[in-house]
Amino acid sequence: MGSMLEGIGKRTTVYTSSSQRVSPADFELNLLSLAAIVIKADGKVSQQEMQFVQNYFVQGYGKEKANAIFRTFNEVVKSREVAPKAICDYLRVRMRYESRLQIIHFLFSIAQADGHVSQPEVDKINEISGYMAIGQRDFESIKAMFFKNPDSAYKILEIDRSATVEEIKKAYRTMAKKYHPDKLQHMDEAYRKGAEEKFRKVQEAYEQLQKERGF
Repeated sequence: MGSMLEGIGKRTTVYTSSSQRVSPADFELNLLSLAAIVIKADGKVSQQEMQFVQNYFVQGYGKEKANAIFRTFNEVVKSREVAPKAICDYLRVRMRYESRLQIIHFLFSIAQADGHVSQPEVDKINEISGYMAIGQRDFESIKAMFFKNPDSAYKILEIDRSATVEEIKKAYRTMAKKYHPDKLQHMDEAYRKGAEEKFRKVQEAYEQLQKERGF
């Protein structure tokens, strides 16, 4: 497990939280390990989910670098058992809260890549979220972005169906600020695109409630 937490290569440290740091190399390898845990959660390795991860890293790092990263990832998925708590403990104290929120969104995106987020995948992401010290309401907000039901918009905005119009407006302002992509300008391009998607879901939820409530 120790080698999973060691950096690959030497580059400038950009991911910071207080005085502790996680280098881009550390971040890549640990993010891949969490992705592998989610992909294997339902007992099978989905090629669509594997392809999603590969595409993500091609967008973020270019084809040559992504291929090198993905070779490591492929090895992790197929041959290693990775303990999520050890990875999350490492990242939790070295990453800002908004960056950890984006990891949860990324993991749900992987799970959805094959067209269906299974209950074992939800359970595993919830476990990872707990280790990352993500609030349960924040977890449910991100989860609701991947499940369409009558309460999804309310859950995304972290409010109850009984919320008043003023409470909806206040919740939207709060969530828009929490999920604004500018909070992740220190992350790589692919990660920022995920943040933009999350922000868009908040906007869509608000617009849906505007139509439903007529305000």
